[in-house]
Amino acid sequence: MIENNLDNTGKQLPIMEHFLSIQGEGFHTGLASYFIRIGGCDVGCHWCDVKESWNPDLHPLTEVDQLIKHIPNHIKTIVITGGEPSLYNLDYLTGQLKKLGKNIHIETSGTGHLTGHLDWICLSPKKNDPPKNTFYQSANELKIIVFNQTDFKFAEQQASLIEHQNCKLFLQPEWSQRDKMTPLIITYVENNPKWKISLQTHKYLNIP
Repeated sequence: MIENNLDNTGKQLPIMEHFLSIQGEGFHTGLASYFIRIGGCDVGCHWCDVKESWNPDLHPLTEVDQLIKHIPNHIKTIVITGGEPSLYNLDYLTGQLKKLGKNIHIETSGTGHLTGHLDWICLSPKKNDPPKNTFYQSANELKIIVFNQTDFKFAEQQASLIEHQNCKLFLQPEWSQRDKMTPLIITYVENNPKWKISLQTHKYLNIP
């Protein structure tokens, strides 16, 4: 776990950005949410669309108490993303959000540690750095990014490790390969209906 401040309490985090938008992917597509993007990632996917998030040193340590003040009262869903948010101690951040009555979602590749008070865990495993076992045990949603045809085999292998019986399974075309991979995903889901299709609808809508 990255030491995100001297005592690792999580009261400060390297925040890349935070903003109000619409959840564009997965089970909660279409839901108004406040996104908190934490800088720092140890996975480094070649197709990542937020590579500027990888280096935590590029993003200032931000006081969590000050960050939370920017969240509109009427927004109930908070999405913690990255980078890779599981590299940090999220106990303090999520504890403060819970005091405000927020529902807390996390989007993670599961390479770090499972911390915090979380209502929804979206696990998006990567081939080059698989998740810790605790994430397979706790995931509410499994989202596999499909860059090429070998990712279908990877998706089934990852689904076989999931222990949460109600976990939702999604296949999502990698954005740069969407024209090529979406038709293949459609056919795959038609033949394997335990899976659903996730699209990056926020990119079609031209919102963050």
